[in-house]
Amino acid sequence: MSDLSLTILAETANDAQAIERLHERTFGPGRFVLSAYRIREHVDHLLELSFTAWIGTLLVGSVRQLPVVIGDTKALLLGPLTVEPPFRSHGVGRQLLERALGDAKARGHRLVLLVGDEAYYRRAGFKVVPQGRATMPGPVDYSRLLVAELVDGAFDGVSGAVRPDWAPAK
Repeated sequence: MSDLSLTILAETANDAQAIERLHERTFGPGRFVLSAYRIREHVDHLLELSFTAWIGTLLVGSVRQLPVVIGDTKALLLGPLTVEPPFRSHGVGRQLLERALGDAKARGHRLVLLVGDEAYYRRAGFKVVPQGRATMPGPVDYSRLLVAELVDGAFDGVSGAVRPDWAPAK
């Protein structure tokens, strides 16, 4: 990536079609049956906490976050995070993740949840949710349900069903 200048920007409404095409290419139609999509179909992501990665005018990556609750505790659900295949392993995903988590913390959020590969997300502070602490709709591999505390101890005592948080939409 050293010869190409990467720019991370807050997502705008105008990015929606390009991001949807990116999701189609990188995740395919099977993405709609995943448990995280069950939640995403009920609440919009937060534009101010969702980001795009650009090289010039080419969209090469995207990450979104949406408001959820775990039991009665407010959190964010991160994802999808995706990068165009030719640009993977060049730090694009890491930069999107750092921006998303940094801005979430700066805005006072305390917890971020996602479904993903623990080996990849561990370096950003994510760890596997202990068995039975959180449930999601639809099929989910609970060994891939991860949480990051943006504030130390924020996940202490938290448990319950993960569901959309409609409060920000009001």
